[in-house]
Amino acid sequence: MATDSVMKWYVVRAIGGQENKVQSYIETEINRLGLSDFVSQVIVPKEKVVQIKDGKKIHKEKVYFPGYIMVEANLSGEVPHVIKSITGVIGFLGETKGGEPVPMRKSEVNRMLGKVDELSVQDENVAIPFDIGETVKVVDGPFNGFDGTIEKVNEEKRKLEVMVKIFGRKTPLELSYMQVEKI
Repeated sequence: MATDSVMKWYVVRAIGGQENKVQSYIETEINRLGLSDFVSQVIVPKEKVVQIKDGKKIHKEKVYFPGYIMVEANLSGEVPHVIKSITGVIGFLGETKGGEPVPMRKSEVNRMLGKVDELSVQDENVAIPFDIGETVKVVDGPFNGFDGTIEKVNEEKRKLEVMVKIFGRKTPLELSYMQVEKI
């Protein structure tokens, strides 16, 4: 079974705050050892955050799941061992002691990558489910539970700009269609 070349997604636990560093260590090491056929992607799930600093808006990327890195790989042969021996890597999520790392389910992968369901992407003529000025409830992400008003709709990227009142101040959030629902 381990010899098939099927790529699956795994979660690698890393030391918190070092996700980006560990990501580049993994990529460098895989390339150095010529194992890139076995590891296709190393992703640190991130979200864009807007911070106000000295009255200016600063767009930053924040690690969405601190301490976790997603790796799409075929963990055969030396690959799991190579990944585990990289500085900053604690191990694979879900592995039992001495056991095999457990791959993620497709639904989990899609949720973590924030992918819109493949089907809705294929259907080009999907009507935009949201209108400017409409009130929606945020159902996912750090602002879960907040209500906001839709300011802009980006059909291509399937994103909305939602104005949410946070601590009495209106804040624009960029959210995907999947992160809000109509009230």
